[in-house]
Amino acid sequence: MKIIESGIKDVQAHESVKVVMPSNLYGCELAEGVFVGPFVEIQKNVKIGARTKVQSHSFICELVTIGEDCFIGHGVMFINDVFSSGGPAGGDATKWESTTIGNKVSIGSNATIMPVSICDNVVIGAGSVVTKDITEQGIYVGNPAKKLRDL
Repeated sequence: MKIIESGIKDVQAHESVKVVMPSNLYGCELAEGVFVGPFVEIQKNVKIGARTKVQSHSFICELVTIGEDCFIGHGVMFINDVFSSGGPAGGDATKWESTTIGNKVSIGSNATIMPVSICDNVVIGAGSVVTKDITEQGIYVGNPAKKLRDL
């Protein structure tokens, strides 16, 4: 059996960042005032903007950028592999896609975020699945997520 320890490794973080353990963070960048709850994984090449809060049990995979003043609810999953070749990329990062989240975006618990771009000032309802870019401010819900109303 081979045991690989999780923890915090090679993270660029402002001194005001708070991380609740156990969490697994590596190769990412966390700006001023970021909060990371317990049981969160943030992979390499992720950038999280100032004052963003990531709640427990969330997974932020490689190639995700999150803006400032965002809220990521409990159990939010970000996806970078869309199985473009009919199955998992098997670690082939050339098949992965990126996600960009704007500023002041709130994502409800248990939402799934496919590789998309989400503009500023958006609310994603709990349990929603975002499959397409969001270019208008507003509240989005459902699977696939659709605009419910303006903010």
